Amino acid sequence: MNEKYLEHHLIKKSTIEYRDYQINLAKQAIGENCLIVLPTGLGKTTVALQVIAELLSKRKGGVLFLAPTRVLAQQHYEFLRNNLLVDDIALITGEDLVNKRKKLWINSVVCATPEIVKNDLDRQLVPPHQFSLIIFDEAHRTIGDYAYAGIAERFQNLDVRIIGMTATLPSEKEKASEILRVLKISNIAQRTEDSPDVQPYVKQTDTEWITVELSSEMKQIQFYIKNAIESRYTELRRTGLNLSNSRSLSELLRVREFVLRQNRRAAKPLFTAIRLIHALNVLESHGITTFLRFCERTRQKKGIGIKDLFENDPNFSRAIKLAKEAQAKGIEHPKLIKLKEILEKISGKALIFTSYRDSVDVIHQKLTEMGISAGFLIGKAGETGLKQKEQVEAVQKFRDAKYKVLIATRVGEEGLDISEVNCVIFFDNVPSSIRYVQRKGRTGRKGYGKLIVLIAKDTTDETYYWIGKRKVAAAKKMGEKMSKMLEQQELTSKTGLDAFF
Repeated sequence: MNEKYLEHHLIKKSTIEYRDYQINLAKQAIGENCLIVLPTGLGKTTVALQVIAELLSKRKGGVLFLAPTRVLAQQHYEFLRNNLLVDDIALITGEDLVNKRKKLWINSVVCATPEIVKNDLDRQLVPPHQFSLIIFDEAHRTIGDYAYAGIAERFQNLDVRIIGMTATLPSEKEKASEILRVLKISNIAQRTEDSPDVQPYVKQTDTEWITVELSSEMKQIQFYIKNAIESRYTELRRTGLNLSNSRSLSELLRVREFVLRQNRRAAKPLFTAIRLIHALNVLESHGITTFLRFCERTRQKKGIGIKDLFENDPNFSRAIKLAKEAQAKGIEHPKLIKLKEILEKISGKALIFTSYRDSVDVIHQKLTEMGISAGFLIGKAGETGLKQKEQVEAVQKFRDAKYKVLIATRVGEEGLDISEVNCVIFFDNVPSSIRYVQRKGRTGRKGYGKLIVLIAKDTTDETYYWIGKRKVAAAKKMGEKMSKMLEQQELTSKTGLDAFF
């Protein structure tokens, strides 16, 4: 069977496989401001390539391709350099000096990270009218004060085509609506893994849930932290706050504004309860060392109730004392023992996701001690962060098999394309449909994939796992809901004969 390739005078011949669903998504995006929703591994960047090639042929002006991390911006840059027949393609990030950026901005196609784009637009290093196409990759980030919103605002009155790309919409209607409003989206071009034209290209990914039991030492620490939380809930109820019995961090965060405005008596127990629940989550999901580091950082901060928590709470003091004794004995999270068993059975590479840098440190140290070659990928903030160049190097070493394992925080969840990774491990769970989908999407990109989820029994892990699953189901339906909303808006905006017809 002869393989069919995409044909366009600006796309290199015989390099891009012809896929109907990608062609159709690109056609929608060329015609109007569009949000492309397509599961990971199915070629959002290939759809973007087709839109770029067509609009460079038909419209004056350049292309700005935005991605939230240097690693992802670099991937887009390399993909376009290898497949788009345009000589002047540039990569711009915050690590490029001003004089260099001035020269790079004159290129026809620019791949860039959002903070530097926003700053250079404000500095007038680059005029907005220079572009006829803006692509917002990982468009689900267009919420709140993230730089994407500021960039979109600077293009709102110009004749520019805007494309958003994401693997999934948020599960919350308010957030999904905000993305469409900020990016001025008029149409959603969506495919799911169940779409008939996509199904032939979907690779099988099996999920295995592995539960571990907390050690007796960890259960003791857990017991004293829960006692400390209970005493704060008793105080909160005395102030008149009507709280559920779920001990939910999100519930406490929701009442924060009300407390600060109308019930200041509740401020101290509320903020202390928030810190304690966070500390408990860290202990349950990540282990002793990560918990102690979190406590030490909290102790050094200035905030309501911190001094009292560390100096006058017998339950919390006991929890910290027991944690230090456990650490001295070399006790960590039982997930680490399970991790070793899993990795010894895997012949290829594995990608491990965890939410905290301290957790990355602990996992990396333990795997190194076990003789397993491992690298790590973390963000650039702070003294321990990796510069953008170092992030790219870490990914390349993993690609080149210098590491069997790459341990990553959130910076590795979005867009990381390492086709040989057939095993992804969640060291912790996140109560977010977007992050769940992003993490899972790092496996099964070119062949069979395996997802392993580590869950500590009777802990936050279980709660967050089921919240994440529920939100994923809700997010799958969100595209359809938003499409109907856009259709309704279009109908109500018409007048006269248009409205009649």
